[in-house]
Amino acid sequence: MSISSPLFCRPLAGMPLLLTLGLLVTLFPSQEASAAPPRQSIELSEGWRFARGPQASAERVEFDDSGWRDVRIPHDWSIQGPFEKSNPAGGDGAFLPTGIGWYRLELPKNLGAEGRKVLVEFDGVMANSDVWLNGHHLGHRPNGYVSFRYDLAEHLNSDPAATNTLCVQTDTHQQVASRWYTGSGIYRKARLLVFDKVHLNDLDTFVTTPEVSAAKANVRINAVVVNDSQQAQQCKLHTTVLDPSGAEVASDEQQLEVVAGASRAVQSVLSVANPERWDVGDGNMYVAVQRLTVGDTVRDQTETRFGIRDVQFKSDTGFWINGQNIKLKGVCLHHDGGAFGAAVPTSIWRDRLKRLQSLGVNAIRTAHNPPSPELLDLCDELGILVLDEFFDCWTVGKRKYDYHLYFEKWAHRDLADTIRRDRNHPCVVLYSVGNEIRDTHRAEHAKQVLAGLVEVCHNTDPTRCVTQGLFRPNTTHDYDNGLADLLDVIGTNYRDAELLQAWRDQPGRRIVGTEQAHERGTWLACRDNPQHSGQFLWVGVDYLGESRRWPVTTFDSGLIDRTARPHPRGYERQSWWSEEPMVRAFRRTSPTEATPADPGYEVAEWVRKKVLFDDWTPSYKNRAPNEERVEVYSNCEQVRLELNGRDLGTKSLPPDARPRTWQVKYEPGELVAIGLNDGQEVARHRLRTAGEPVTLKLTSNQQELSPDWDEVATIQVDVVDAKGELCPTANYDIKFRVEGPGELVAVDNASIVSLESFHEPRRQTIGGQCFAYVRATGSEGEITLVAECDGLGENPATAKTNLRASP
Repeated sequence: MSISSPLFCRPLAGMPLLLTLGLLVTLFPSQEASAAPPRQSIELSEGWRFARGPQASAERVEFDDSGWRDVRIPHDWSIQGPFEKSNPAGGDGAFLPTGIGWYRLELPKNLGAEGRKVLVEFDGVMANSDVWLNGHHLGHRPNGYVSFRYDLAEHLNSDPAATNTLCVQTDTHQQVASRWYTGSGIYRKARLLVFDKVHLNDLDTFVTTPEVSAAKANVRINAVVVNDSQQAQQCKLHTTVLDPSGAEVASDEQQLEVVAGASRAVQSVLSVANPERWDVGDGNMYVAVQRLTVGDTVRDQTETRFGIRDVQFKSDTGFWINGQNIKLKGVCLHHDGGAFGAAVPTSIWRDRLKRLQSLGVNAIRTAHNPPSPELLDLCDELGILVLDEFFDCWTVGKRKYDYHLYFEKWAHRDLADTIRRDRNHPCVVLYSVGNEIRDTHRAEHAKQVLAGLVEVCHNTDPTRCVTQGLFRPNTTHDYDNGLADLLDVIGTNYRDAELLQAWRDQPGRRIVGTEQAHERGTWLACRDNPQHSGQFLWVGVDYLGESRRWPVTTFDSGLIDRTARPHPRGYERQSWWSEEPMVRAFRRTSPTEATPADPGYEVAEWVRKKVLFDDWTPSYKNRAPNEERVEVYSNCEQVRLELNGRDLGTKSLPPDARPRTWQVKYEPGELVAIGLNDGQEVARHRLRTAGEPVTLKLTSNQQELSPDWDEVATIQVDVVDAKGELCPTANYDIKFRVEGPGELVAVDNASIVSLESFHEPRRQTIGGQCFAYVRATGSEGEITLVAECDGLGENPATAKTNLRASP
């Protein structure tokens, strides 16, 4: 556990950092401390005990959990495997196990001292969670993606020396409950919130910027002061706005009386001159600091991060931000982190998002559920736009045990709770209340449900538009029966021609492609129609689950794979979306297979076959060397291709964005693609013929690590020849060990059919590569990852990479 005070309710992924992801080093306050800070956030990460399967009476304080194992939160136990064809979740759940899990934790003593409020907050528990404190049931939440809180004060032990036992049961045993891998357990962060009975309700704090220009921004801060004491309180609320550098740029002070047992809303309107606006790729974040005092005593203090930006969707010109008309160049993302399952360190998401940005991506869609708070923090920091999505089904399910069982009772509450959590993030520009909803076959029923969801969105956050990913809308006449027009922005999955025709039928409609395939034609439909706000590709990153056959565990339609390496389609997209000059060459072995009209649905056996290779080492074991088809992706005006220094010709950028191709008679050596603008070289990519594999090469994405759960180094392992060139057909078993203050936390090779454990200290290379992930366990010393491989030469090949643990 660790404690931070007095401000944030959880650590923020987007806080300014120096060399690495920072570690907040804190200690529990002394039980004898004379005065507690006004607000504390105590991370509940260490000290948990865990057991799988039903545990009779495990919620009772006296239950003996000495036989349980120690775990750290966040914790996804399903990802530990094993992969088995018979696992109940089947291919949808990546053939990984599901079931019941129990967690127990002894909380710090004397939590309720001086009558302070104590809440426990979970960012996400998968799924059907039940929580107890000292044997008292606090509540149940079926949705595994929503954040929730419980008030503990009533059931805390009055004896300051007595322990308090927190118990959580998670239950994913009823399957199939999802179309993709969900994970199991307390897979997101948890914390205690401790504050005064006279306090600010942080979830009610809502910062908006109704007027924004380059010269000035009006900042409106709505807050709620709560008085849970037994007498009226004369309060003073002081509000300060800090700019991205931490300098004060505006302030306000108000006096107010709050009667006993009541709450009172208060609004501050401040003016910020020459605002540093939040924008795409520019994560300028302001902070609203609110200090609540009674007399000379500070009773509470909160900090709310926000961004100053103006966002609009227009029917004739699409999406606008800060007066600039741009396309949403988006991708859909599921919540898993590959080898990490659902419990994903922030550094893994940071690497993935930055890789996607390098390919030209400026937006994500959180398919099809509320994301982790840390993901939104990262999008704030990096300047990535977010389509915040909530539901994959309403009252008609897609799987026997999915959310349709709970929708009528829980949907409005889950939706409102999530919007209250997310609405201060400037990255969020659009809400989605459904993905390919099957209720639309009953139009009047569906319209009633949709109207209710839209109302919840507008009541909770009137500043953002609402959409959903319509499912085959022409089949259910959504454009004609009024359902589509209940949405502020009409979103459709695939079927761009139908969406554009719906706009032509009623040009006042605002439209966006909520889910699209990777084909060039879908991009041209968006690019060449100014009314089209943008598109979200299926998907950004390969994800676990949604498999239609054993042993496929991963849906591999991403721009990047599980390890964040771009697929060829990622570079093709970069040639269309990126503003930075780029060029990338590939060998094509056969034509591209056509993508199903609606990928992921009713497709029993469709699995992509690799047809593009980024190497100049073709296999000629069963054929004579011949011509190779070379395909080059580039946004440069011209591309010149050279083989071993010989000019093979220059080709100009096609207006329809198709790749430039050459037929090249193979000879070993070096193939180089050179991108030219105004006749000058601006980008270069080379492919070299690899020799026989002889050794290993290790490359780490960072050299320093602090002992923070969220910070993980990614080490790429390459099988190389004598010149250090990657050997693309080298598949070897690699064994790992870590020396020094570090630990191996996962391994991967991105294979969609590998059934190897992500958590064993070994992995096979695929295409000559695999990956190891290392975390620091101490704050100083040298960490060494050692990789060993039999079969390379006469002796086992050994390679090392060193990292430095730092505070």
